[in-house]
Amino acid sequence: MMTMQKLEQKLQRADRKQAALYLFCNFISLMLISAYSAMIFSPTVLTVLPEGGDSRKQMIAIFVLALFGCTVFTAYAASLFFRKKSRQIGTLMALGASRRRLAPGLFREVFTLSTVSALAGLLTGFPFVWILWSLFRMLIVDSAQMDLVLDFRCLFVSIPFFLIVVLFSCITAFRYLKRTNIMDTIREEHKNEPVRELGRWCGPVGIIVLLIGAVAGYNASAVYQHLFSAFPPIWINVLYAPVFVGLYMIILHTVVHGWVQNKKNPYKTLISRSMMKFQGRQTVNNLLVSTVLIAGGCFGLFFLPMMGSSQLLDTKNRPFDYLFQYRADQNVPTQTAVEELAGQYDLDLKDWSSGEYLYLAMDGQEMFEDGRSYHYEYTPLLQGGKFLSESSFSELTGMDVDVKPGTYKGISNDEETGTYFMKLESELLTNLSTMSTCDTKFDGFIHYGLLVDQRGYYVLDDADYAAIKEGISDEYRGNMFAFNINGEDSYDFAYELFLAFMGSFTEDCELPIYYDPVEKYACEQRGETYWGDTDEMTQVSFDDPDSSDFRMYWTYMPKIRILDQNDYMRTYAVYLMMFLFIAIICILAAMVIGYTRCQTIALNNRYLFDDLKKLGASSAFLTREVKSQCKKVFRTPSIIGISLMFLLYTLIMFGNDGALTYSEVIGLFACAGSLLIVSLVIYAVYRLTVRKVKEELNI
Repeated sequence: MMTMQKLEQKLQRADRKQAALYLFCNFISLMLISAYSAMIFSPTVLTVLPEGGDSRKQMIAIFVLALFGCTVFTAYAASLFFRKKSRQIGTLMALGASRRRLAPGLFREVFTLSTVSALAGLLTGFPFVWILWSLFRMLIVDSAQMDLVLDFRCLFVSIPFFLIVVLFSCITAFRYLKRTNIMDTIREEHKNEPVRELGRWCGPVGIIVLLIGAVAGYNASAVYQHLFSAFPPIWINVLYAPVFVGLYMIILHTVVHGWVQNKKNPYKTLISRSMMKFQGRQTVNNLLVSTVLIAGGCFGLFFLPMMGSSQLLDTKNRPFDYLFQYRADQNVPTQTAVEELAGQYDLDLKDWSSGEYLYLAMDGQEMFEDGRSYHYEYTPLLQGGKFLSESSFSELTGMDVDVKPGTYKGISNDEETGTYFMKLESELLTNLSTMSTCDTKFDGFIHYGLLVDQRGYYVLDDADYAAIKEGISDEYRGNMFAFNINGEDSYDFAYELFLAFMGSFTEDCELPIYYDPVEKYACEQRGETYWGDTDEMTQVSFDDPDSSDFRMYWTYMPKIRILDQNDYMRTYAVYLMMFLFIAIICILAAMVIGYTRCQTIALNNRYLFDDLKKLGASSAFLTREVKSQCKKVFRTPSIIGISLMFLLYTLIMFGNDGALTYSEVIGLFACAGSLLIVSLVIYAVYRLTVRKVKEELNI
């Protein structure tokens, strides 16, 4: 005899595919959020990414996007599950089962499914991170700094997300039980969600709205600072909102109208377009989330080729294999000592050259903060700069240069980019040992990329240099030497020389490049504590010369071609892994959303495909309709997300210096190559999805 309990169990078995899809969605969402939160809270990552730095801000911003995407995704999965579940509820209610009778079983099933899947995903996130990290260390690069350490404060993100998933599923179950119309409950899964049509103007206007939002959001901060002399509030980012409105309109146009009209055979795509339109609301929402996730994934992916191409081109084009700079009071290896060490590796040195520089204070307008507002005041001791004489520059580089008396020239690369850290408005130089001054003004650039760093090199007229040098102490005087290797270089020699050079410095030179003695002196004169003497400034240590912080930020870090080329991956390993992980998480989430949406299309339109079969539709015709549906789900967000992020990244590169440098152009080509790989991955998932949908529909 068929009891109500047995009937309920039979209906549950009939819906097992939908339950499996719900389990899969919850599992993937929690796994991705758990893994991402584990990464962004990891001390391994936080130690390398400076607090308040652009890299950490970008990491958090994309995490917010991923969190938003997974939230929408799980909410959609739950609503989809209950739309199918409503048939079971309505059938049992029609057979006389009361809501009170159905409630315990429904809540038990929903709570079990959501809890088990979400908890499994949460716990799987940790081994998922560990596996990816270990593969990166095993296949790409490994270093002591790459030891993965997890901070379980990340659970403060993943556990609330877990509770939201479970709570939302229970609330949705309660809402469905509250319905009174049995027929509406039974037919819930067949209800369409048509989206409101806005006409064919929707797509072109959406593009315009998107561009307006991008321009407004990108320039809003600069305009606000110019008008109000204050740091922009966080709400100013709301000006990016038109970007999402424009995206929605573009995707809506794609779903409802499409961009290409088949005037010769307008009915060819009638079935596929109608299926898409009748489920337009959820389709548009899903495609919007997928677009944002793919764009975020591309942003993370671009970090690798852009940084790599810039670094490799810089090291390749250097005129010297080795360049060392040091404070004059340090006892570094001499030319004889370097030659003796090279002899141990059967190496010969050539093109040895040297020079000296002075560390002088430069005047300018200093920013003083008052809460969110700020103002500028003139100060004769704004920041320090490294100044060479004409003769010293020529001796070091072999280039003849003529600097007019009373002026100075800045040293830049050939494109004159990356000079934002230099002071080009200074009119007064100060010797901090004697406090003697020299009136001067900026008079253009000298192109010599090897002497470009985050502090800035300048060249003075010989007479001005001699005058300002009078009485300066070794603390504010430095020396430099450079040389090439005659023939093939040796990494072992380069590394041993680097360690010997570093080991010759005293502890007071254990400083990052942004530690400025001029700023420190000015702060002490005002009775203030210099921020570089607090915990706010990232420190470097002689005990860890292979760390990313030391290699990137030590103020006397030498430029050694073979070392920089071979250790690039190790130096930037954590950066590369973090942004690669971001790309994997975002693109994987987008692919899961696309796969789930296509499965939904198959389940919701099963009856339509069955009717088409009865009317004599061939397998080829049905396959074409399936491909048409799946193609829009994958192709639309991929094209929009990839194109927008590539355009945005190009604008960011251009906006940094008002031009695209040669290395940036090469980097953008490398980014285009990485996009080809992403496109192939998306295409592979699309093919897999089509095959699965055809299996579901028995085509």
